[in-house]
Amino acid sequence: MERTDTNGNGHPAAAHFILQGKGGVGKSYVSAILAQYFQRKAARVHCVDTDPVNATFAQYKRIPVEHLNILRRGAIHEKRFDQLVDKICAGEGVFVIDTGATTFVPLWNYILESRVVEFLRMRGGAVYVHTIVTGGQAMSDTLHGLERLAETAAEKNIVVWLNEFFGEVVDGGKSFADFSAAAQHAAKILGVVVMSEHNPQTYGDDVRQMLERRLTFDEAIESSDFSLITKQRLTIVRREIFEQIDALGME
Repeated sequence: MERTDTNGNGHPAAAHFILQGKGGVGKSYVSAILAQYFQRKAARVHCVDTDPVNATFAQYKRIPVEHLNILRRGAIHEKRFDQLVDKICAGEGVFVIDTGATTFVPLWNYILESRVVEFLRMRGGAVYVHTIVTGGQAMSDTLHGLERLAETAAEKNIVVWLNEFFGEVVDGGKSFADFSAAAQHAAKILGVVVMSEHNPQTYGDDVRQMLERRLTFDEAIESSDFSLITKQRLTIVRREIFEQIDALGME
């Protein structure tokens, strides 16, 4: 019998995997954003950090995050991802799974080999894969990560996050929509979320301070450590990102 768990809003349970082979590009930030977004939607949110090296997502106090140990004798043990799938199948709600650069290849191989997307969908769930593309020096590496996912994905369930905090995502005057990677893999890309830096001296610094302290948007906006205008800018950043996620129509 198929399982029909819901996230509290009458929608099937959903798993959101954040995957990118390049480290330090904002995976934990995207994970925290998704957790906060679905919390605002009054969904039952389950967060998991599988990064064996830098469990940044698990350091957020306002977001309950379980750190899943996927190491055995100092090496990544893919069979331990079975525990993660079991948790998704046994629970209800939205699952946000943050990963580290070192788990990118083994986790994606596991998802493909075990047909995890198909398996969870058969049980009434939805699966989304989020990946980050940055501007600046890491753009080539992050595009390669996107291409690896898109070339092997079987469904249109990839969400690309353009992180402009390392520079604008442009190449030869072309925006991401005109990149060959975007055109070639359009059938696999569900949508794009732009994380605009705006002014790096104001907006960029505000977000940096929030991330360094592992604060949610609500915590930063409520904190007396931030000025009123800083809180205003963080409110704008949150609204811009949440509105883009709304437009994707994810469950």
